Amino acid sequence: MDVKFLNPFVEAAVEVLKAEIGVNVQRGSLSLHQSALTTDDVTVLIHLVGQVYGVVMYGMNTQTGIRFVTQILGQEFTEFDSLAQSGVAELGNVISGRATIKFSQAGYASNISPPTLISGKGVQISTLDFPRIVVPLQTNLGELTVHLALRENRNGKQEEFVALTPAAKGS
Repeated sequence: MDVKFLNPFVEAAVEVLKAEIGVNVQRGSLSLHQSALTTDDVTVLIHLVGQVYGVVMYGMNTQTGIRFVTQILGQEFTEFDSLAQSGVAELGNVISGRATIKFSQAGYASNISPPTLISGKGVQISTLDFPRIVVPLQTNLGELTVHLALRENRNGKQEEFVALTPAAKGS
């Protein structure tokens, strides 16, 4: 993965965490992972398609997710219910959206998929032959780990999503 795709996501994550949650962020050491297993309690997965394509994942433990959503929504959460899950998924969506704006400003057009929330450690998510750069972002409310497996589309074709199930007839 080209490191130039890293900075837009790290910058976007820092901006969103400061603006939406009101926390300061410290970036930890970068690492490279080949494992197909999730390592966090909660993982938000978003696909990118276009001139930059691949997958970005945002991982955290459940308590960090609860703390983040409590700050964002301004109400106390004591469990990781459907509203808290939706809030964490939307946090990943906002970070990714801001990163794609930064890509666009640098001349790379890309779109993002709706977020998918995965609960539980050890879920297998293969990025196939894409190594992942992993960036831990530490806040006073807990750690958000950003996993990036991205590439530049050099064939000039706009990558498109492929439906997983056939569309209903007549729709």
